[in-house]
Amino acid sequence: MTKLKLLPVREYTGVNRNDPIRFYTYPVIGKLYRKRVELCLNELTGGERILEIGFGTGLTFLNLREKYKEIHGLDLTADVAPITALWDRHGVPTHLRVGNVLELPYPDDTFDAVLLISILEHLKPADQPRAMAEIRRVLKLGGQMVYGVPVERPLMVFMFRMLGYDIREHHFSTEKDVRAAAAGSMREVRVIPMHGTPRATGAVYEVGHFVKR
Repeated sequence: MTKLKLLPVREYTGVNRNDPIRFYTYPVIGKLYRKRVELCLNELTGGERILEIGFGTGLTFLNLREKYKEIHGLDLTADVAPITALWDRHGVPTHLRVGNVLELPYPDDTFDAVLLISILEHLKPADQPRAMAEIRRVLKLGGQMVYGVPVERPLMVFMFRMLGYDIREHHFSTEKDVRAAAAGSMREVRVIPMHGTPRATGAVYEVGHFVKR
């Protein structure tokens, strides 16, 4: 299993107060947050260029640097300049932009992989096919899409409310909506459930790996 490489949390910059970076340091829930990212990273096989949609703080960039020559990122709200400067200081050159998954500002057949961690659940179900079509368009033939989305369960909803975060205000699509839209555009390699603690609580997260046919 790929191990997520993190900077000290205080170094991360350029994101708003809703960014979950602080959760990665919490007991119990921090382990779950790291594991979901690690499951996504583990599916990536490497190549020339990767696009991370919703890169936030650049949490994955230390790992992505080991697998890809170019790291591209698109995010709706991140402040690109300080995040770029942060990763430049750590020897990780990036190509970051502000933009929307529904209208990707890249040419066709550009990327070996597109990564989306906890992004697609924020789209409405009706927008999922358009997002998948855009992702497919910018992928090279045989390129990977790897995504992670939460599996909404009562325990998870309760835990987030304890943290002061009402997920129902932010999550509009289920893991089933996302998986169905992905299968409509690309070939499924595998879908991996991530179980909670204790395991008997069932899956709390799902990682999908699809390729452009």
